[in-house]
Amino acid sequence: MNLHRLLLRRADRGQPVRIAQIGAGKFGSMFLHQARRTPGLHVAGIADLSIPRARAALARVHWPDGSYDAPDLDAVGRDGSTHLTEDALALIADPRIEVVVECTGNPAAGLRHARHAIAHGKHVVMVNVEADVLAGPLLAREAERAGVVYSMAYGDQPALVCEMVDTLRAGGFTVIAAGKGTKYLPHFHASTPATVWGFYGLTEDQAREGGMNPQMFNSFLDGTKSGIEMAAIANATGLAPPEDGLAFPPAGTSELPTVLRPHNEGGILPRKGMVEVVSSVRRDGSAIPDDLRWGVYAVFEGETDYARRCFTEYGVATDASGRYAALWRPYHFIGLELGVSVASAALRREPTGCADAWRADVVAVAKRPLEAGEMLDGEGGATVWGKCVPASRSRALQAVPIGLAHGIRLARGVAEGAILTEADAPLPESEPVAIRRAMVAAFG
Repeated sequence: MNLHRLLLRRADRGQPVRIAQIGAGKFGSMFLHQARRTPGLHVAGIADLSIPRARAALARVHWPDGSYDAPDLDAVGRDGSTHLTEDALALIADPRIEVVVECTGNPAAGLRHARHAIAHGKHVVMVNVEADVLAGPLLAREAERAGVVYSMAYGDQPALVCEMVDTLRAGGFTVIAAGKGTKYLPHFHASTPATVWGFYGLTEDQAREGGMNPQMFNSFLDGTKSGIEMAAIANATGLAPPEDGLAFPPAGTSELPTVLRPHNEGGILPRKGMVEVVSSVRRDGSAIPDDLRWGVYAVFEGETDYARRCFTEYGVATDASGRYAALWRPYHFIGLELGVSVASAALRREPTGCADAWRADVVAVAKRPLEAGEMLDGEGGATVWGKCVPASRSRALQAVPIGLAHGIRLARGVAEGAILTEADAPLPESEPVAIRRAMVAAFG
């Protein structure tokens, strides 16, 4: 609880934490807005495939004109401005950079940037959860061996859940379940970029005017993003994924300790110690008044009569038995909170969540009957969605991870709802495939 003081010391010494940000999309823009207002942080360089798009993002988040016109990092050193570049690898390698923030959202790019940063002795804050789920345990091991930090992104839900789980465990409690909320109905799994705006109550023109990416928003809707985030939490905390994917039970905050307890005690969990996502609507589509759509939660156990008596005395939310209790946070600030991870990595050399094993994977599932010769279009697309399953099951099936299910042609037909395997969609040799195979070999 002293990060702000540590940042102020760096600011007072005229030695702010120097950051290279890769990608200036929505999440990255939110961080850029706050970074300029945080003493002790300096975004020295931003790499993006489109400099005009990066300039537009900076203008949108109120960076003053002229503050991002440094021709190189030498100029940044003189006047404290920011250098824009298309060359991410050169920016990452510069010895003046301390922390690399990877927020492209592209799994292949994320793996490449993270490994390059680690090789050059830079801490990595991995906003790119897609890349983390694809090979995060391997990246974390490589970072540890290099003496740098590899971290989840605070403000995103996985890191907030990891913090909550860690806090409870440090207090001596057993965590029964943890996860987040979302709006879910079973038919959302079939949504495509062509149908997504109807679920959000928007027209295509409204979405276009708002600069909204249909494939990205479809990933939020069709369950893929939820699966990715729960897999990241499982890999970082030791909580287990469900055997056949998330159940998305409807539950308000008052119902958390009742719904998310073991099934032999009236809940929906196969056993204690699971990740799960709760829906903000009932299966008939009706709203839950105290929903957790934007938030995170953890359910934990009072294992003695004394602990349960304390729960009662201090108004802790519990089930009827008083044994299972819940903590929750109703919303998250996304990129607006990312500076916590940057400061923690640079000043305390601690991650805000980090994979330590391969426990969960997110596998590609057919949204409809697919025919031989069809091309997969990846996360949020029209062909597949991502299901969170145990890593052991994924390996046994030789399942295609959602992070690699893009631009691959099917060798044979696949039934709707089936998990795609490498026999269905052979993976071509590539850098991300090689990194993934190395991760599976090391942690499988």
